[in-house]
Amino acid sequence: MSVTFPPRDVHRSNDFLEGEFRVKLTVFYDGQFWVGVVEEIVDGKLKAGKYLFGSEPKDQEVFALVNTTLLDFMNGLSEQLSVENREPKKMNPKRLARQVAREMKASGVSTFAQAALQLEYEKRKKEKQMLNKARREELEEYKREIRRKKAKEKHRGR
Repeated sequence: MSVTFPPRDVHRSNDFLEGEFRVKLTVFYDGQFWVGVVEEIVDGKLKAGKYLFGSEPKDQEVFALVNTTLLDFMNGLSEQLSVENREPKKMNPKRLARQVAREMKASGVSTFAQAALQLEYEKRKKEKQMLNKARREELEEYKREIRRKKAKEKHRGR
């Protein structure tokens, strides 16, 4: 299942937003869990994030995601990828129906979204490595202090 906002055939006014803006939510089963991949394109920059549903989501769960937590979820992503802006042109309804059917049959996400997800994953991995290293060094410093105190206690009487 894939949902794009705003739909390509709807003309909108740019009063509230400057430039190109598009959000796409793709929900699929990855073999273990149901996953939602959110792709946001703003002015030629793509941000993508993976949302884990767990069991098969009902329509209400997807609507709740879109209406409540999606904005905070997308603001938490920082890695962006440049993509080309293509002006959507008017499409034949039969061709549009075939394209929608093809997207519904495909169970994956775009390669740009995969690249953006990979960048986000690597960024979080680096942050976690730095945090773990700091914790490890702090623990070593704590142990070193304890050893030094014990050594001083042993030589206190001299």
